[in-house]
Amino acid sequence: MTQSTTSQILDGKQVSQQVVEGLSQELQAIHASGAVIPKLVVVLVGDDPASQVYVGKKAKMAQKIGMLSELLTFPADLSQGELLAVIHRLNTDASVHGILVQLPLPKHLDTLAVITAVDPKKDVDGLHPLNLGLLLTGDPLACKPCTPAGVITLLKAYDVPLAGKHAVVLGRSNIVGKPMGLLLLQENATVSYCHSKTPDLAAFTRQADILVAAVGVPKLVTAEFVKPGATVVDVGINRLDGKLVGDVDFESVVEQAGYITPVPGGVGPMTIATLMANTLALYKRSLRA
Repeated sequence: MTQSTTSQILDGKQVSQQVVEGLSQELQAIHASGAVIPKLVVVLVGDDPASQVYVGKKAKMAQKIGMLSELLTFPADLSQGELLAVIHRLNTDASVHGILVQLPLPKHLDTLAVITAVDPKKDVDGLHPLNLGLLLTGDPLACKPCTPAGVITLLKAYDVPLAGKHAVVLGRSNIVGKPMGLLLLQENATVSYCHSKTPDLAAFTRQADILVAAVGVPKLVTAEFVKPGATVVDVGINRLDGKLVGDVDFESVVEQAGYITPVPGGVGPMTIATLMANTLALYKRSLRA
């Protein structure tokens, strides 16, 4: 594969639209049957601007496809006990099928304790320790974290080969980095993790057939990080000089990569589409319980 002449944009907007259309058809059938409608509840604590944008997009998408959604907003000084009480109420509410606590939380709150408090059967983000454990063991019942699962869906939509390929994941967060590697491993890729303590980062990343950048450092990945013809997935969303940019320096890397995701319009739409798919999957599972 040559460089800039065959570089292909992995269009998350287009693929997510295909996913959403399928979900919308299923939801139309649910409405027509008179059954209970799937419901997603998003909990937002504080006034982080980026979080407010994200939850707005999630609510808009849910409404668009015919899913019920509710946004619960709380002040930044909400106590740990008050937040856990909210989650307990949602856990016991049979009309709620998916619960998402928007991250990051204010620093005085214990994020792990909050995530663990969510009923695993309603953990639409797939971040509960039980769901992460199921993911680790390859259990098909695992609710997969939305961003990594969305990346896999996007790569498959473009028939990007995964089996036998060397995938390098930049980042080791529980939200993206760690589960991203596990999902790539399930697709029979050979996976390496890199992070802030990795010496000579570019020497590792240049070995990658598939490079996933999820570190939150604007334009960290330049052309020298990328093997010619590699697939580059940019999970980063950073604000730089008033613009949204990724962890990848798109302008230089697009000349080097075989496939590349843009920011915005790449991974972001896939994350939201996967959130809707996870909510519907948890709803179906609740009916079989």
